[in-house]
Amino acid sequence: MNIGIVCYPTFGGSGVVATELGKALAQKGHNIHFITYREPVRLDVFSENIYYHEVTVKNYSLFEYAPYELCLTSKMVSVAKREKLDVLHVHYAIPHASAAYMAKQILAAEGIHLPFITTLHGTDITLLGKDPSFLAPITFAINQSDAVTAVSESLRNDTFTNFKISKDIHVIPNFIDVDFYAAKNNADGKCHSKLYAPNGERIITHISNFRKVKRTEDVIKIFEKISKQTPCKLLMVGDGPEREMCEDLARELGCEQYVKFLGKVTTPEKILAITDLFLLPSETESFGLSALEAMAAGVPVISSNAGGIPEVNLHGITGYTSNVGDVYDMAKNCLTLLRDNDKFLAFKFSALQQAKEFQLEKVLPLYEDLYKQVVRK
Repeated sequence: MNIGIVCYPTFGGSGVVATELGKALAQKGHNIHFITYREPVRLDVFSENIYYHEVTVKNYSLFEYAPYELCLTSKMVSVAKREKLDVLHVHYAIPHASAAYMAKQILAAEGIHLPFITTLHGTDITLLGKDPSFLAPITFAINQSDAVTAVSESLRNDTFTNFKISKDIHVIPNFIDVDFYAAKNNADGKCHSKLYAPNGERIITHISNFRKVKRTEDVIKIFEKISKQTPCKLLMVGDGPEREMCEDLARELGCEQYVKFLGKVTTPEKILAITDLFLLPSETESFGLSALEAMAAGVPVISSNAGGIPEVNLHGITGYTSNVGDVYDMAKNCLTLLRDNDKFLAFKFSALQQAKEFQLEKVLPLYEDLYKQVVRK
């Protein structure tokens, strides 16, 4: 099939999932056409069956804000006609779903049928989507989609609660290539841990885009409590608006010498290969892809119980979940595992086994079947 994929080309979960999905589909022989304003961070355009089409946004003095949605629509139309796309798969509703709807109508006027699937990822529904500025057009675009998917049961329920949706929503979870993370563990192992923990300290990691909903300051507060009880180091991976406040908080709490801010890392699997515990105290999380990536590396997760996280991180089995903002309970749970090696090893094993439930080979056919369904309509 010729499949168009529209996504944000950033480090965020929706862009990562869309890119990895496209790469996996290409390996199965489908022709995958990525349509976005920049090459996605995890995309290898030298791979067979993968094509990248850049959306160019021109600035005119008339516009205070460049009309990206119109430019995206135009690019969708041109790629669909030139490459004879069978289906368009847009990730993150805003503004991709409404742009896809416009593209579909433009093509229909020329006698070309192009079905589109919208995948909901999280803040497009739980945060931005509820903004009155977006609510009506996004509700309309979702209902006009030929099929709609959500990455968790929690997100599916939130969508029906907050929007007047008449379409069925298929739950297709995020996925992971467990073998890839296992290979990284074998290749990188603990030999690289000495770069950050030269004296054998435990390594605790957080990976995110450092937005408020990730509650990155809670990560610092949790770590400060842990560091008073056991030798450990904290690796803060990513960047965003909350980074400076986290750096200030680490200095204020007196633990800055044990915290390393690594910025954006294109190979987070190398960090996870040397990680002992993963922290994810998010205020909202539709799925928790970073937690799944940690679990695929055999890393127990200490997290909040927000959104879809409990569908991934099983409390008392693969890690522990706590109420949002309960940094004392999260710190206690970290220490429980760090002080009991038998339990720690059991949780590591369970984390890996749970990650295998989201193995790429199990999820990919669900998308392929959905593509076939909408094309046949």
